[in-house]
Amino acid sequence: MTILGRIRTSLVCRFDALWVANFLKWQGVTLHGAQNFIGAPLVDLHPQSSISIGIGAMLISRSFATALGISHRIVLRTMAPGSTIQIHDRVGISGGAFCAASRIEIGCGSLLGADVIVCDNDFHGLIPEERRSTSAHIRDARPVFIGTNVFIGTRSTILKGVTIGDNSVIGAGSVVSKSVPANAIAAGNPCKVIRLIPG
Repeated sequence: MTILGRIRTSLVCRFDALWVANFLKWQGVTLHGAQNFIGAPLVDLHPQSSISIGIGAMLISRSFATALGISHRIVLRTMAPGSTIQIHDRVGISGGAFCAASRIEIGCGSLLGADVIVCDNDFHGLIPEERRSTSAHIRDARPVFIGTNVFIGTRSTILKGVTIGDNSVIGAGSVVSKSVPANAIAAGNPCKVIRLIPG
């Protein structure tokens, strides 16, 4: 990176540090302690729902700030009353989208690569007559739980009802439709356990 590029990057990061946290609070997001934001996530908070972000979390919504770049800034969207997105302490996220009609929880120290998608619902009813329904996807939502110190590779998709156990690794581009145990390396479409992490 050139000197001018480094100066620009430094100025943008300092500018984001001044305004993004306050902007998110104004939108109704609960912030615990201090976080690191590069760029502002897109937030859509449904009435009577919640989004919370833990201390030391790093949320990147600008392409220059991550090696692979990102397709778009982080999306944090709750879709129904009582729905929750909970991002615990020291979580790292680059781009990606998180849409909760029930609950999405990401454990402490987890890292989510560029453009990961996590959703706890199908967005449309599976029965043809319900495809355009505004409530079928909410009725069928099932929570997603990502454990502590999990690493999810770029452009993976985590679907409804999935739990990923502590310390596990999900390979890039995986589609995770079934739960993954703790201390496992899993990958593919559909995602399957390849081996366990020793120790």
